Amino acid sequence: MNPKNAISRRALLLAGLSSSVAPLLSSMRSFSKSASSRLGIPGPYPGRVIAVRHPGSIVSGAFQAQPIRAMMHKGMAALTGAGDWAEAWRVFFEPGDVVGIKVNPVGAPHVMSCAEVIHQIVDGLRAAGVRSNDIVVYDRYRSEFFGAGFDKMLPEGVRHSAAVDHFEQVQLDINGYDPEHYLDMALVTPGQDPASPQARRSYVAKFLTREVNKLINLPVVKDHQSAGVTLALKNLSHGLVNNVFRSHSTPTLNACGAFIPAIVNIPVIRQKTVLHVMDGIKALYHGGPGSDVRFVWEHKTLYFATDPVALDRIGWKAIDEKRLQTGMSVIAEAKPDSYTHFLRRQPEHIEIAGALGLGEWDENRIDLKRFELS
Repeated sequence: MNPKNAISRRALLLAGLSSSVAPLLSSMRSFSKSASSRLGIPGPYPGRVIAVRHPGSIVSGAFQAQPIRAMMHKGMAALTGAGDWAEAWRVFFEPGDVVGIKVNPVGAPHVMSCAEVIHQIVDGLRAAGVRSNDIVVYDRYRSEFFGAGFDKMLPEGVRHSAAVDHFEQVQLDINGYDPEHYLDMALVTPGQDPASPQARRSYVAKFLTREVNKLINLPVVKDHQSAGVTLALKNLSHGLVNNVFRSHSTPTLNACGAFIPAIVNIPVIRQKTVLHVMDGIKALYHGGPGSDVRFVWEHKTLYFATDPVALDRIGWKAIDEKRLQTGMSVIAEAKPDSYTHFLRRQPEHIEIAGALGLGEWDENRIDLKRFELS
């Protein structure tokens, strides 16, 4: 089966979802006082995706700093057309910026944002004139951030932040979140009062609204049993707001298709997120959101974009291609098994994000450039 054909069939499946998704979309309201930004999603390069592969980026399970440095330099130059490393980063950043880096620890220790990529991002920001103390590496849960060891990865002077201390299944406390920036959506966790504003809302972390003025999204290439994939869009949607459990609270109450694009469309998220560097050096093709080592593969690729929709479409195809190589069905047709329990996955969140103007979904309009380094 051709993964391209499998993905194109989403349009047919979406037609059947209209009765359930449309009411959710029509009832959403996003409240924000953030100013617009020319660099915000989909950014200055809509539809452009750069994929850089290096066979030496990981050797015997160990990430290799010099090949990853070469991948980062090539990717940023190809994305921006800049003549050198500093010039590429100056497209997005300047002295005085306070820049957040949203990492992904969920698949630790096997599939997570790697230290070598973080170090290169910090190096690029410094080259653009951003001070080390104005760089803040973030994840939503402090316990997961420390559990993955991100605190030990940070270059000298770089700070870290989190929204809350630890995961809670019922996530209605807004300590750590901004009451002025939220999405109101007609969806609640079972057992919560659907008339309660707090149960219907997801508030944006103060980290984004008050601590930083620009955000770099550093997702990984990973399967996800409810969302289908967890790539650029989901790293934002489920990492920057509270009350996310309502989006996939049971194997049959799954609203990721509508929830993910609606969250990323909150103005403060859309306007402050200016760059996506997707870490696919190690990737996961089944069993997500954790990382069962049986389904980890060395993809040895980094992806660069300002457009998260185009980026996610390419990442989704990469996972599907790997699944087909191993004899599995593509994500859109996957059935529950002993590793994944949701009745039906919802990778259509990527196409719906495109419909909301968050990026380019049409593969014929995606400018994908691939580079193989040695």
